[in-house]
Amino acid sequence: MRKILVTGGAGFIGSNFISYLLNKYNDISVINIDKLTYAGNLNNLSSLDKNKNYKFVQGDICNQELLEDIFKTYSIEGVIHFAAESHVDNSIKSPESFIYTNIIGTFRLLETCRNQWMEASFQVKENYKRARFHHISTDEVYGSLGETGLFTEETPYAPNSPYSSSKASSDMLVRSYFHTYGLNVVTTNCSNNYGPKQHIEKFIPTIIKKAVDLEKIPVYGTGENVRDWLYVDDHCSGIDLVFHGGETGETYNIGGRNERQNIYIANMICEILDELRPLQNRSYKSLINFVEDRPGHDKRYGIDATKIENKLGWKAKENFESGIRKTVEWYLDEFTK
Repeated sequence: MRKILVTGGAGFIGSNFISYLLNKYNDISVINIDKLTYAGNLNNLSSLDKNKNYKFVQGDICNQELLEDIFKTYSIEGVIHFAAESHVDNSIKSPESFIYTNIIGTFRLLETCRNQWMEASFQVKENYKRARFHHISTDEVYGSLGETGLFTEETPYAPNSPYSSSKASSDMLVRSYFHTYGLNVVTTNCSNNYGPKQHIEKFIPTIIKKAVDLEKIPVYGTGENVRDWLYVDDHCSGIDLVFHGGETGETYNIGGRNERQNIYIANMICEILDELRPLQNRSYKSLINFVEDRPGHDKRYGIDATKIENKLGWKAKENFESGIRKTVEWYLDEFTK
């Protein structure tokens, strides 16, 4: 049984990934460490309460002693590192926690892996020949695109917020542990995720919740900012492929090839709600309210996923229009429980 440590597994992407992994593999055991900040929700994993291959540990990835104890207790052979502060608006208001968790936390994990898995630089212990550290990052480290072009794995980093800067720093730490120590690492940089279990503070859940509550739906600026949207299940399948088959030391961009303007997304969600939960004499679109743009707001993100598609055979199954309908239906069901 291969023991995998998943960090931040009570969050949106992490919880979806743990469910995906344990449903697919019978020879993998998952230990989930999560600090359970406001963004962590154990209800996301309630279906695994009786799964003998799942174990939850509440704790902080910055706690080196705790990490070492987990590695020794469970003989951890792999780390998939989701844990991060990730809300850009929060990073603008209070950047310190982003520096602490995203940079220091990643460093503590890397050090624990190096100490547990390596005899010395480029000398792996016999029992840990297939041990791997998979770092989950974001397309925001690349900065902002113009009207054309896509982010590739070769795009220079140009982060524009405390959040993206902290993620860029953690990416560089992971890279350094491969080149300096020979640690078996891979990194994936994903586009904007959406789907079930996402925290209500994020853009798409916010639109749905505000609309259902008949409150103003906030859209930054003129709503023309563009993001490449990736359905969370497609992201999970890409992580799985890279963790098991990606080349050591390499980075893989995972994107949905679903670029949409923010105003398009707000209108699409309102149209779905008009169909599923119609109002009398008006559309949910009447609730859309343009608000002052946030500082350093990147204009456009778009990922070129050619590398993971060609090298590992990955392809997104959901287009945005099919994925957003599933997402709206899931939240409507949650709001009525």
